Amino acid sequence: MVKPVTEKFEELVLDVEFDPVGSPGVYTRICGILDATVTRTANVDTSEVPGDCDDESVPVSVERQVRSIEVTVSGTGVWAQQSQGKLKNWFYSAATLNTRVRDTNAASGDTEVESGPALLTGLTTGRTKGQKVSAEIEIQFDGTPTRTAAA
Repeated sequence: MVKPVTEKFEELVLDVEFDPVGSPGVYTRICGILDATVTRTANVDTSEVPGDCDDESVPVSVERQVRSIEVTVSGTGVWAQQSQGKLKNWFYSAATLNTRVRDTNAASGDTEVESGPALLTGLTTGRTKGQKVSAEIEIQFDGTPTRTAAA
């Protein structure tokens, strides 16, 4: 029996190039985001195709084809002062920023980095008496991210 190789919390990394003009290529983790979920979705179109051209009593066949692929990242955690200005500036600018998701424990040849321009489409904060202020983010890649394999 072979035991699965798993990934630790700190080996799935979300980081953003917050200052592409002043510091191009410098990526920063979003401080305070403790939970992150990466969702990869294939948007599928469905067509009904005749099951038999000569016998219309035969049920049609349902065929599907991928129309597009989208990748989003949602995260939750606490509202950290270190990221507050960066996140608000990103949201209100409506700009795309280079973003990447890294699986730092990826096996050689497997996808280690998914990267590309992305939009911050959701920025939510909340408070509960006795608790730290909470934060939720939603990031959507603009197009299909570029995949880079682990060495």
